[in-house]
Amino acid sequence: MKNEKKSFTLSSPFKPTGDQPRAIELLNKHRPGKSILLGVTGSGKTFTMANVIAAHNKPTLILSPNKTLAAQLYEEFSLFFPENSINYFVSYYDYYQPESYLPAQDIYIPKETKINSEIERLRVQATASLINRNDVIIISSVSSIYSLGNPQDYRDLTFSITVGQKISRKELIDKLIFIQYKRNDLESTHGTFKVLGNTITINLPYMRDNVRIELFGDEIEQLELVDRHNNTVLSVLDNMLIFPAKHFLTTKDKREAAIQMIKKDLEEHAATMQNPLYRERLLTRVNHDIDMLEQTGYCNGIENYSRYFDGRAPGDAPFSLLDFFPKDFLMIIDESHITIPQLVGMYKGDRARKKSLVDFGFRLPSAYDNRPLQFEEIERYFKDVIFVSATPSAYEMNHADTVAEQIVRPTGIVDPEIEIVKREGQLDHLIEQINATAAKGFRTLVTVLTKKSAEDLAKYLQQKKIKVCYMHSEIKTPQRTELLHKLRLGVFDCLVGINLLREGLDLPEVALVAILDADIESFLRDTRSLIQTIGRAARNVESKVIFYADKITQSMEKALQETSRRRALQLAYNEQHGITPESVQREVTKSISKLQSAIAQASKASARSTMPKPKSVEEVEALIVQYQQEMQQAAEALDFETAIDMRDKILKLRKLLQ
Repeated sequence: MKNEKKSFTLSSPFKPTGDQPRAIELLNKHRPGKSILLGVTGSGKTFTMANVIAAHNKPTLILSPNKTLAAQLYEEFSLFFPENSINYFVSYYDYYQPESYLPAQDIYIPKETKINSEIERLRVQATASLINRNDVIIISSVSSIYSLGNPQDYRDLTFSITVGQKISRKELIDKLIFIQYKRNDLESTHGTFKVLGNTITINLPYMRDNVRIELFGDEIEQLELVDRHNNTVLSVLDNMLIFPAKHFLTTKDKREAAIQMIKKDLEEHAATMQNPLYRERLLTRVNHDIDMLEQTGYCNGIENYSRYFDGRAPGDAPFSLLDFFPKDFLMIIDESHITIPQLVGMYKGDRARKKSLVDFGFRLPSAYDNRPLQFEEIERYFKDVIFVSATPSAYEMNHADTVAEQIVRPTGIVDPEIEIVKREGQLDHLIEQINATAAKGFRTLVTVLTKKSAEDLAKYLQQKKIKVCYMHSEIKTPQRTELLHKLRLGVFDCLVGINLLREGLDLPEVALVAILDADIESFLRDTRSLIQTIGRAARNVESKVIFYADKITQSMEKALQETSRRRALQLAYNEQHGITPESVQREVTKSISKLQSAIAQASKASARSTMPKPKSVEEVEALIVQYQQEMQQAAEALDFETAIDMRDKILKLRKLLQ
């Protein structure tokens, strides 16, 4: 099956300016290879990336540290490449409770999930695009390194239909069911099909419209692309490729071979188990799974047997989204100083959780092989990679062949001046500064260290007649987007937050960034975090930053020095080229994108609490232990928002025990 060859067409009324032309030239010169795009906030890094993609014309994977930034990049690249295939691939779980066992409490916690149907559709669309065409950009989170179906099976099970093709109604229906489509004559949802006489209508998960197949006897008489909502015919087709509705699927021969290998490994592993209770538990659970696989082709937790279906040896890397790409593709790691540590930490956390499941007879050792990639395995795909960050870490600096700096902004805006204010009387000073900023028609961001501090400070400022809101990890993405929209509109003059006010926020109306407790050395006040937070004030010519501190820490000193270096370069460029800085002008558009809106609607359709309600003291204690493990794993992966969220859940549970 050959890809459709099509070139990337960059659509933009602007031409590269500032440091962009030099950065684009340097990055293009060193392809393929390992490069860093060191770009300050507001320097147009996304536009530079788009130019490099267009120049090299090959499938591209852009890794983002979270769903919010991934959605933002998806919207931007969709505007840059309206004629090409832009895709979104993130975790499809709205809620995920992993399977685990807590030996100390002897409590088994089964896997519990809630899948977002819209994200699931977008994931299938992404892989189908990779197989069908060349001009593909996929914006992904670290979900891209998790186990996915075998891409060869996915290709092999894809089939074509053509007008005039000889195929019976039953044969076509059987083919659709075999590649995970479900018959539903009442409701049309993604991955389903309806049958009415000799007409079969398929709701393809990777297309916006449905395909209608008209049969005459055992021959396809007509193929039509029809509107998904009102069934009007959009176009008449000669042929069509039908891709599988799911990623995890296999052939009948492979399934039967897998079952035999599971039986063999079960017999061998059970013989090595000394504890009769654990041995009996394993035999009972796995034999039940085998019965289900033989009768239905599926069982709960089937992913724990993925190694057998893929034909992998123990320890071999699982298939992932990366394997759906051709050998020659471009990888861009956005906010690499955050994303790289996430990639490093995913495998260790997964392995630690599964060890007790295997040791105590809940799973075969094959469960270890249903896992994210180890970082060393991910590095094998770093053949043509660009690390993008305003503050690249030691890993990127040590492994890159070249660094393209993008310090000068197209707008001419220079990095803000930084003022250091003593803690004594800091809130009075802060209120004065917020009011002065609001009087000019601008907004203020205030960063603190904890959720409680954010809520308490917002409450205090509200009592002082300031229009304020707070934002932290418990505020869900749609609400977060709405708050930022209201801040831009002036419904609020001030936003108080924690770590969410660092990477990726584009708020031209912000003219003041206040950092409380700037002199407390921590992961939220290290050099990298301070520089990223300072960057939130780099879209407005009147912006300034205030450090509230009684001393200058080493991290503060380094942040001040780097900001001064960048200001000097920016001022010199402006003077040399006669540039007068201008604030970024960006229309305040609808508060939530079409992508985020569709995801939010799918989430509401099956909404539930993200924290299970414990029914006994034992369950409370078990959840505390589980959240402590997850907090430690998140901290090791530098995912501090999740770590803080876990800590707060632990505190709530401990209050229940009291």
